[in-house]
Amino acid sequence: MGFTGFPDEAFLFYEGLEADNSKTYFAEHKRRYEEAVRAPMLALTDELAAEFGPAHLFRPHRDVRFAKDKSPYKTHQGAFVERLPGIGLYVEISAAGLYAAGGCYTQAPDQVARYRAAVDEDLSGKPLAALADGLTAAGYTVDGARLKTRPRGFGDDHPRIGLLRHKSLYAGIRFDPEPWVSTAEARERVAAAWRDFAPLVDWLHAHVRGSELPRR
Repeated sequence: MGFTGFPDEAFLFYEGLEADNSKTYFAEHKRRYEEAVRAPMLALTDELAAEFGPAHLFRPHRDVRFAKDKSPYKTHQGAFVERLPGIGLYVEISAAGLYAAGGCYTQAPDQVARYRAAVDEDLSGKPLAALADGLTAAGYTVDGARLKTRPRGFGDDHPRIGLLRHKSLYAGIRFDPEPWVSTAEARERVAAAWRDFAPLVDWLHAHVRGSELPRR
């Protein structure tokens, strides 16, 4: 069955989960999760795979071993098309609506060092700044984890000091749960956003690359 949108039941499921994040609630509404959330997300990513590559769907369970928040379930369903570890395209459904993003979500220390070196260098840094400005002008949010102060070795007067503060960098857009989200138009909206994010992902792929450090 092809992708026909995320039904209203998907948003109702997550509204209920936000109010009662318990194993009891999830067990009682597991069929709604499977039919209204997981199945449409699989159909969506399957149809986008020919252009963007296969996606990995994240598990609904949270890893609470080292978390202060012991809520057992995520209040969203995400899927990730990975170009390199932590670099790629992302889509998410939650009570807040539909979210699409692209960029780098986590970076190891060696990746952060390569990122900042590339931002500092005019030949690579100026194109990234132009990409970020263009995405912002197009209505996307450019975000990511960042330092509150300047990174060591760079002055506050650096022309790209804002980008240098980033430890991760991605662009995204959130769509409210409007009627079109429950139709096949949602696929076209996500695809259009991912195409716009592709140059940013390509820049990160070329200049940040994968971590060469041993995985912890």
